[in-house]
Amino acid sequence: MLAVFLDQETTGLDPAKHAVIEVAFKIVNLATCVQITEFQSVIKVSFSDWEKRDPDSIEINKFCWDEIQSGNDPDQVGREIIKIFNDAGIERGRAIFICQNPAFDRPFFAQLVDIYTHEKHYWPYHWLDLASMYWMLRMRECQQREEEIPFSMNLSKDEIAKYYHLPPEQKPHRAMNGVDHLILCFEAVIGSTENFAMLKVN
Repeated sequence: MLAVFLDQETTGLDPAKHAVIEVAFKIVNLATCVQITEFQSVIKVSFSDWEKRDPDSIEINKFCWDEIQSGNDPDQVGREIIKIFNDAGIERGRAIFICQNPAFDRPFFAQLVDIYTHEKHYWPYHWLDLASMYWMLRMRECQQREEEIPFSMNLSKDEIAKYYHLPPEQKPHRAMNGVDHLILCFEAVIGSTENFAMLKVN
């Protein structure tokens, strides 16, 4: 089974209004714990799209207009992603997407590669999220220990990392930082004996 660990940075939270400005992913063979390939790109957006940015989101990722202008054309990025996925054998039944928040990431990713193209290439429609994996594990722990289910639980990636005594994600938030931290937390949640964050590229 292949896993596409993916993260993005955007100009805001609403994919109908805001734009993806950075994407990164690593493709990992979960059976062998070997990284197949990785990809990262800053994405150029129009000035009108940049003007719609949410200041709070930009404060988190620290992107500036000059940096965005030096990025790659979104159509070019989409074509590169299609080639990488197809070369790696990303297809339904053989691969999955893993991210922190699929409800956020999937519609922004569709700005680069639309849903009909996903279907054309038979890419996975399962986008799994780390938070659900962690939540299920904590619920099972409570059941096994015969403890009460907690009234509240913070499911942010930094809080998950804190639970496992891992460092928080590097700041500012950048897509590849997010991917590396996602893999580190995933390894802790699933209890692998391999360190996914130190995977070697073939």
